[in-house]
Amino acid sequence: MSLTSRMYRSGKTHSEDADVVLGDDWVAPRTTDADLRAKRERRKFIAINRSPLAQKIITFNLVAIILMVAGILYLNPFRDSLVKQREMAMISEAALIADVVELMAGQDGRLDTGVDSDDLAAMLGVLQIPLREGVYIYDETGTLLASTEGVERSAATTVAGLTRDHRTTVISDFLNRIWSFASFSGGGSKVEGYDEAQHIQSLIPGALQNEIHINSTQDQTGSPIFAVAAPITVDLDGVQTTIGVVGLHSGEGDIDALVRVEREQILQVFIIAILVSIGLSLVLASTIANPLADLAAAAEVGRDKNSRKMAPGRVRIPDLSGRPDEIGRLSSALRGMVSALYDRIDANEQFAADVAHEIKNPLASLRSAVGSLRMVKKEEHRIKLLDVIEHDVRRMDRLVSDISNASRLDSELVKEEEEDFNLIKMLANLTEYLSHEAQAKGVEFIADLPDRPIVVSGLEARLAQVFVNLISNAISFCEDGDAIRVWVRKRDSRVLVVVEDTGPGIPEQALSKIFKRFYSERPVGQFGNNSGLGLAISKQIVEAHDGVIWAENIRPTDADITSDPLGARFVVGLPV
Repeated sequence: MSLTSRMYRSGKTHSEDADVVLGDDWVAPRTTDADLRAKRERRKFIAINRSPLAQKIITFNLVAIILMVAGILYLNPFRDSLVKQREMAMISEAALIADVVELMAGQDGRLDTGVDSDDLAAMLGVLQIPLREGVYIYDETGTLLASTEGVERSAATTVAGLTRDHRTTVISDFLNRIWSFASFSGGGSKVEGYDEAQHIQSLIPGALQNEIHINSTQDQTGSPIFAVAAPITVDLDGVQTTIGVVGLHSGEGDIDALVRVEREQILQVFIIAILVSIGLSLVLASTIANPLADLAAAAEVGRDKNSRKMAPGRVRIPDLSGRPDEIGRLSSALRGMVSALYDRIDANEQFAADVAHEIKNPLASLRSAVGSLRMVKKEEHRIKLLDVIEHDVRRMDRLVSDISNASRLDSELVKEEEEDFNLIKMLANLTEYLSHEAQAKGVEFIADLPDRPIVVSGLEARLAQVFVNLISNAISFCEDGDAIRVWVRKRDSRVLVVVEDTGPGIPEQALSKIFKRFYSERPVGQFGNNSGLGLAISKQIVEAHDGVIWAENIRPTDADITSDPLGARFVVGLPV
């Protein structure tokens, strides 16, 4: 796992006066507020013509509804159900008419001799057959005996409580005109110049075999037409004998009228669904596209429209972290990235200023020594000036090396990957090596390390650099007879590494400054031997590991705070 995310989290908290602010402290910048407000006012609810995302949301929602409705209309399940019901009704009707004709047959069971054609025609006129339907009666030879053609039919009986459906079908009629230009048909074959009698006669041979036959076709407009042929049978000497056929055909458009009404209801619901879908799509698009447009506008407002040159104002990302969705996460991530970027820029600017200030000191000393070297005549003075020049050169070399290491530290912390390692083993190796340096100076070195390993996750080499710097500093401040103690304790979810010494301690006014870059509080004899970057680098490494580091003076519990310290203590806390 990289330390990048940790470095972002360890950034400073900004106030309202800062260039980049976080969380609820965000306010629109004065330099860009007018531009963003003007864009929002021009956009109003949502600008579909300027938002490809909104167009896609609306299009996809509409396509889904259109495909669903088109599938329902194309499959037409209610039409198939009506066709089946109509076929069964016509079969029952033809069978009833055949039973009536059977009762009118003569004693010999013949229609051509026992029943007069006028009587059959009169009977058909009394049966109240719907005007759209036609009835044809044939004898066993297929000769037409009577039909409803030209027969005056009696008016239909009024049924109380039965109401007819007179609903308009404006939408269906409009679509039918459109569909009339396309060859969009289904079931049966279209018949040019439809002949009812011919259609029924094609079913007579089958009906004479004592079977009811039904057939459907379509007229020129595509409307379904049904024809039924039912046998007329009588009982002659105990034998059922077919003496004729009743043919019945349906009227044109009666099924389509019912289907059109049902289709009209679907289309009405479809139009309502379209309007609701468009409305909801606009709301959804506004909650997605508008915040994204604000984020993009905030990122683009700092760039000149006609060039790739950045404007002097800083980028300000709107705070949408209150949204419990991906846009809220995106806003938080962008704000964190922008904040970290500007923190890095500010740190680099401050670092460059500090570097320039620190380099000026040895350069001024060098300039003075070189100028004096030209004027002095005595050899002993020239030797002193050369020593000063050599000291300043070493000081600048050390300063440049430390500056180079510090400048590379950020990128290395980002690029390197964390690994689990045994902190106790690493400290044991360091203390064994550095104890020889302390003992050579007459300083007692004590390592109080636990026997059990403590595993931490991080960059082992960088953390080792921290502890080497702390122990080396302690050695440099100690004199002959002083002592240094390194001890480790585990506290809940953290491990504390403590470096103590019995040296002069830390001046109270320096406790808040020693972790700043280029700050150094050294004895007079050690002036120029350190760059003042060691503790600043150590603090940066520890905080990149989600750790803490602090310094304090060692005093007895009941001692006055103004009394001389017994030594200095540096504490490093790391998560485990």
